[in-house]
Amino acid sequence: MTDRGERDLSTDATFEERRLHLAHLSDEELYTRFWELTEKLVEPLLQAGREYTTPAIERSVLLRMGFSSIEAQAIVRGVIDHGLMGRGAGHVVWKVAEELGLSIRETGLFLAEGKHWDVAARLFDEVAS
Repeated sequence: MTDRGERDLSTDATFEERRLHLAHLSDEELYTRFWELTEKLVEPLLQAGREYTTPAIERSVLLRMGFSSIEAQAIVRGVIDHGLMGRGAGHVVWKVAEELGLSIRETGLFLAEGKHWDVAARLFDEVAS
């Protein structure tokens, strides 16, 4: 870009020049490369979420999912007790609901009552393995 906001086409690489390092790849190799690069991009975001989440953030997520403050507090307490804080409380509720074939709301209420934490632990243990 120039000082006046105009594009300086003399320094722009053409599409053909930019794709040279990819031209020899098959569709399958391009697909694999895409997901490798996506993982590199997303992993720092996931890591930040694991390291910097707090019970207040997790309760806030659950409130936005339709749970009351008291329900959210009980779910977050269970998430902490089961070592799943880095997975995210909303994520835990969603994955357990998916596994059990229940609604998000039903699942969250069960978790708040102390039920189905074995399912959550198993699901996220499989992911970590």
